[in-house]
Amino acid sequence: MSGRVFAVHAACLRGVEAVPVTVEVALGGGLPSLSIIGMPDLTILDARGRMRGAMRSAGFEVPRCSITVNLAPGDMRKTGSGLDLPIVVAILAISGQIPRQGLDDCLFVGELALDGTVCAVRGAIAYQILAREQGLRLIGAGPLAELALPGCSHAALAHIGRLRAGIGAAAELPPEAMLAPNALPDTLDFADVVGQEQAKRAMAVAAAGELGMLMVGTPGSGKTMLARRMTTILPALAGAEQQDALCIHSVAGEDLSGLLAGRRPFRSPHHSISSAGLVGGGRPVRPGEISLAHGGVLFLDELAEFPAHVLQMLRQPMEEGCVRIVRVDGTYAFPSRFQLLAASNPCPCGYLGDREVPCSCSASAIERYRAKLAGPLIDRIDIVIDVHRPEPELIIKGAEGLSTADLGDMVARGRAYRAERERAAARIDKPACGSALDRAIEGFSFDGQATDTLLGISKRLHVTGRGIKRLCRIARTIADIDESAEVGRAHVLEAAMYRGGAA
Repeated sequence: MSGRVFAVHAACLRGVEAVPVTVEVALGGGLPSLSIIGMPDLTILDARGRMRGAMRSAGFEVPRCSITVNLAPGDMRKTGSGLDLPIVVAILAISGQIPRQGLDDCLFVGELALDGTVCAVRGAIAYQILAREQGLRLIGAGPLAELALPGCSHAALAHIGRLRAGIGAAAELPPEAMLAPNALPDTLDFADVVGQEQAKRAMAVAAAGELGMLMVGTPGSGKTMLARRMTTILPALAGAEQQDALCIHSVAGEDLSGLLAGRRPFRSPHHSISSAGLVGGGRPVRPGEISLAHGGVLFLDELAEFPAHVLQMLRQPMEEGCVRIVRVDGTYAFPSRFQLLAASNPCPCGYLGDREVPCSCSASAIERYRAKLAGPLIDRIDIVIDVHRPEPELIIKGAEGLSTADLGDMVARGRAYRAERERAAARIDKPACGSALDRAIEGFSFDGQATDTLLGISKRLHVTGRGIKRLCRIARTIADIDESAEVGRAHVLEAAMYRGGAA
């Protein structure tokens, strides 16, 4: 941009995305001042002091005139400290203190320290995605540029004093750190959980079919130990799913080492969490726990202790795979496709149904507590299993059962068979089914005995239409693990076991 106005490319975070911002700087007459317009937040307004100190420390002169900085577009609120660097670059370029060559091809993001050092900001992946889409070279602090998305041109700028030599000489190429799985040892193994072979099998079924699961059992029965090992049997995180998870975690300022190694996220919020903490919100709007669990597992321990209104907020994200937060400045969409795991005691004291410790709760207290484990959210959880405390002999002797490797093989086999079965089914045009039961089990390939068994169970246990569909999904997943083309009677009977006593 010619004349007394100069502009550079910048960006700011909006939700889990980086949106483009054009930083325009104009010099004018009058008393020396630095004004920033274009709906900046307080963080950006505070940057005026940081920028003056950084320019002086780097040996540059602060122009002794009226400096106007416009952040375009003007109808969008700008947040964050990542605009420090592009504003200073534009001021130095328009005042002739650094060369202008090559600045138009760069996207600048970074916070400035008072000594002129360029500091990293949250959202490294989001900024790289934007730079790649716009065909620009991302210039930021070293940590921002070290994590390289495929196809993104990036470079590191350690100090603004280096800009005297021009952007080509000032920006350094960091060592390549492409998004590829790195070998990290797994410290958790299902073999460490003794006496819970049925629960392990249920977790493998849930992982293979991407089904929600609720564990109900006494304190110390191993519910949390089982849940924390769920991600070890899931397929490695890769591709677009890994990129989405990295973007969300980088915007939230979370550690990315596990995601880079292909591990799926595991989030376990406390039951005192607020609705904004769970689904997202705040000012500026940040992703919540359900978005941080995208591509992985969301574990709700002590499910009955969560406020009912907070739990009901999970229904829409579970069905749609994303959460939409509407604010006065627009709508924010956060990916939230996760696998739900939950655990709960059977009663307030936790010992209802225990073989040795008697329950001390009154009938009314048990009824109120069990009422918390019902409702629309629980009706969307596929597997409900009772987990009992293992025998002391098994723990003392160190007996081992199914390991992570064993369960992982089951999950991989089930998912691979399901994928092949769905590809084959997509090539076949099936006639419309007649009866209501036929329509309910359409696409699951039940044989005659399995259909009769399902009908008998549904009548005897008064299973609802949604419950029948749930039994069909579980039975079909078990058949996929067995690599069976048809769902048999044994698969339906095992699926019925996963209704649990609390269901």
